[in-house]
Amino acid sequence: MDVNFSKAKWMHGDDGLWLMLKVEAPFSQSVKRFCGNMKDRIYTAVLKEYRQKRSLDANAYCWVLIGKLADALHITATEVYQNAIKEIGNNFEIFPIRDDAVDRWVHIWQSKGKGWVCDLLGASKLTGYTNVVNYYGSSVYDTKQMSALIDCVIHECELQGIETATPEELERLKGEWSA
Repeated sequence: MDVNFSKAKWMHGDDGLWLMLKVEAPFSQSVKRFCGNMKDRIYTAVLKEYRQKRSLDANAYCWVLIGKLADALHITATEVYQNAIKEIGNNFEIFPIRDDAVDRWVHIWQSKGKGWVCDLLGASKLTGYTNVVNYYGSSVYDTKQMSALIDCVIHECELQGIETATPEELERLKGEWSA
């Protein structure tokens, strides 16, 4: 169960450290029910900053433009998407991977989705290793990264003479990602 909370406190008691969360109203009944039904077991809680889910409208619009670009450039939509992923910046990490494991590494990384792309940079300074650029797919992008991806696709559309939404419409779509 995902529960949003706005404040947290911790307290040290005789029986250990306690974490208290001030949950938002729509979740309070679910939390009460969960706590009332807990068994004598270990549970896991993941604490992270809340992020609003992406707008399907903006994501769908991005893919419409990607499709138009693919048609204009005579390449696949996946190629357009992957090229844009590589252009936006701040969405990759470089890892040295053992030479005999590079193919397996690339296969595993790219199996996460169409936007999870690898590029080989060449030999690492570590003997027997290859440096691999690992791009994260847009499914894990924050608002800034997703806006950059859309801007990249729009810029390419403009270069190809493909009509896009007005700047106001685009800002509205991209703004739907903001919390």
